[in-house]
Amino acid sequence: MEQPVHNGLTMTSSSQGPSKDRILDELKRIAAPDGRGNIVSAGLISDIVIENGEVTFALSADPARLKTMEQLQAVVEKAVNGIPGVKRARVVLTAERQPGKAAAAAAPQAGRAAGVPGVKHLIAVASGKGGVGKSTTAINLALGLKSMGLRVAVLDADVYGPSMPKLFGLTGKPEASGAEGKRMKPMTRYGVEVSSIGFLVEEDTPMIWRGPMVMSALTQLLREVEWSETDVMVIDMPPGTGDAQLTLAQQTPLAGAVIVSTPQDLALIDARKGINMFKRVNVPLLGIVENMSYFTCTKCGERHDIFGHGGARAEAERIGVPFLGEVPLDMDVRLRSDEGRPVVATAPDSRHAAIYRDIARQVWATLEGGNLQKPAPKISFE
Repeated sequence: MEQPVHNGLTMTSSSQGPSKDRILDELKRIAAPDGRGNIVSAGLISDIVIENGEVTFALSADPARLKTMEQLQAVVEKAVNGIPGVKRARVVLTAERQPGKAAAAAAPQAGRAAGVPGVKHLIAVASGKGGVGKSTTAINLALGLKSMGLRVAVLDADVYGPSMPKLFGLTGKPEASGAEGKRMKPMTRYGVEVSSIGFLVEEDTPMIWRGPMVMSALTQLLREVEWSETDVMVIDMPPGTGDAQLTLAQQTPLAGAVIVSTPQDLALIDARKGINMFKRVNVPLLGIVENMSYFTCTKCGERHDIFGHGGARAEAERIGVPFLGEVPLDMDVRLRSDEGRPVVATAPDSRHAAIYRDIARQVWATLEGGNLQKPAPKISFE
C-alpha cells in the first residue's frame, strides 16, 4: 500500500529494513546540484521502496548533465549503503526530456540499435491486452530465431508481471559485472540471453511502482546489462497501450513489432490499439500472429474454433501487414511453458515448433530484407 509522506514523496510501505525517515535524513546530507539545498528538499528523490533490507528509489536527473548525475548517483548509493540494516541500495536515474526534444531523441538511426552496443535488431512482441499468449509467443519466436543459427537475447519488459523467468525455467539472481558491480550479466538458457526484473525480486513481491520508476528499471534492464553480440533482441512488451508501452516504443530503437491476438472480436479491438500505437510512433509492423487459433481434439481429431477463427488474418489483410501464422491451442504447449521447457527448444519436431520456426523465418527475412513498411507521417489540421 502506498503512503504519502512529507516533501511530496510517495513511498511504498515495508516490514523490514531501515525506516524511510532514516533514509531521508541521510539523503538530506547530500547537496543538490547548483547549490539548491539538499537532494530531498530539491525534490530529486521519489518512490522509495524497502524490501527485506534492499532499498530502491528514483533520483531525478537532468539529461544535459548526465555525467554529473551519474557521479551523484554513486555518492547517493554509497551513503544509503552505509545505513545500518541496508543490504543493498539501488538508485535509478529518471530523466524527463524537454518538450520538443523527445521525438528527436527517440528516433532510431536506420539500420542499428542505438544505445544497445552489439545488438543488431530490436523487435517488440506486443498485444493490446493480456491473456492472449504474448509471452509464450515471444519466447518461442526467440527460440525459433535461435534455431536458425542466430544470436538471440530476450528482454522481459513486463515489470508488473514478468513471465520470462518462469518460461525459461530460470531461478536465482544475475551476476554483477563492470566497475563497482553496477552492470549485470544476463542469465542464459537454451542458448538465449535473458534480462528480467523477475530475477531481482521475489516471485510474489508486487511491483508497486509509478511510471518513472518503471521506465528507469526498464532502461537499466536494457542498457546496463552485458549483452553479447546479438543478431536479434526480442522484447516481451507489457500488455496494453499505457505510458510504459508508449515510452518504450518511443525511446527504444525498435526495428519492428509483432502483434499477438486471439481470433475473437474483443481481442482484435484491443490488438488494433496496439497496432495504432506503433503506427503513431513510426515503428514498422512485422506482422500479426493469431494465437489460440483453433483446438484439435486429441481423442476424436475434430477441430474446434473455440475463439472463432481467421479474425487476425482478416485484420492483417485489412491494414496491409503480413499475417505470420496461426498457432493452435494445445495442452502440451501450456504444460511445457509452465515447466520452463518451451516447445521450440524441447519438442523441436512438434507441429507447434514448426509453426513458431516459420514465424521466425518470416520475421528474420523481413528484418534482413529491409521490407519494412513504415507509415508515412500524417499532417492533421484541427
